[in-house]
Amino acid sequence: MNNPLNRRQFLKSLGLASAVTAFPGIIKAASSRPQVIVVGGGFAGATAAKYLRHWSNAVDVTLIEPNASYNSCILSNLVLNGQMNLSQLTFNYNTLAQKYGISVVNDWVDNVDGINQVVRLRSGATLPYDRLIIAPGVQFLAVPGLDNSKVPHAWKAGPQTTLLQQQLAAMPTGGTFIMTIPGAPYRCPPGPYERACVVADYLKRNKPGSRVIVLDANASITAERTTFENAFNVTYSDMLQYIPNAELQGVDSDQRIAHTSMGDYKGDVLNVIPPQAASEIIHTIGLANVSGKWAGVNPLSYESTVMPNIHVIGDSQGTGQPKAGHIANAEAKVCADAILRLLGGNQPYAAPMTNSACFSPISSTTASWLTAVFAYDAATGTMQVVPASSGEASAPSSRNYSRMLDWAENLFSDTFG
Repeated sequence: MNNPLNRRQFLKSLGLASAVTAFPGIIKAASSRPQVIVVGGGFAGATAAKYLRHWSNAVDVTLIEPNASYNSCILSNLVLNGQMNLSQLTFNYNTLAQKYGISVVNDWVDNVDGINQVVRLRSGATLPYDRLIIAPGVQFLAVPGLDNSKVPHAWKAGPQTTLLQQQLAAMPTGGTFIMTIPGAPYRCPPGPYERACVVADYLKRNKPGSRVIVLDANASITAERTTFENAFNVTYSDMLQYIPNAELQGVDSDQRIAHTSMGDYKGDVLNVIPPQAASEIIHTIGLANVSGKWAGVNPLSYESTVMPNIHVIGDSQGTGQPKAGHIANAEAKVCADAILRLLGGNQPYAAPMTNSACFSPISSTTASWLTAVFAYDAATGTMQVVPASSGEASAPSSRNYSRMLDWAENLFSDTFG
């Protein structure tokens, strides 16, 4: 995206002194400087907090995140086949605090008073804000009978990823792995199909005779269709069965049975990815005005269409852009730039663009990719795919696998480094 307004001009217009270094875990006292609070320390929230301070030393930024570190969902499917471990995908907030002067508070947000512009924390503390950015990710909706201690989703990297990896490792040779895919939209459109390929490759190499059954609530593959149709119908045709329009109705977690609109399916390992919606805090505040699930925002600034001075980015936003780490990073920069402009008495940049890019491992040595550029359409007030900007790799390759690792490393560094 374009650079924000000239920083010297911005500081002059704001008329504020340089920042005082903040320390993690300390809630700052009242200040005459603009206070921007960021809720959520994933790819969206961490990037927004970083770039607010990277682009300006005239605002105070507080990042509220209950966990001391973040486990990346990107590349986490490679934990399932043993090619990576979670420690390689775990990032803390030390650099954001020490290098950029961001105050990091490890706590939960219980509620937000949008009228008086105050965030209420579970610890009982309250923090005033001039602008609030909420990047809380998604919540997993209830599925009858689903017990995630027995049937993991692993759609939030961490203990669930480890549990699914352990179940795969213990699966008998010749066994059956079943996974369910929720109806779109959901976090990381190509992710479930990528997982199916990674698991099929692992089982093919380590547990001959095993089967993979993919139960998709959607009518067809939702992302990288050519790539994954070829993987399912050619590469893994002897062991993978793809069933579309299989809407999940319930689960027998003890027997590992998925009850769907296309019938019941029993496996040795069952991986249920539940339907999703914006995180609970979005609903608590009353921002979920898109299909009752997602937060409506103005794409020029990601400011809520329900409540002023609150911005929503990442998986919880309802712009129609994909819900994934790379584009969340891009949304965060648009949002941070817009907030700095607004605090300086200016208007947001009128023609923002974002990019959705993703690499997907297809085997232990090959990967594919997809990309799409979104641009703001003033006529509709929405983000639209730029014609001829979207596409996917012609075929999986080892070169793409190497590029995938570089892409991820660059994204990790840009977000947390």
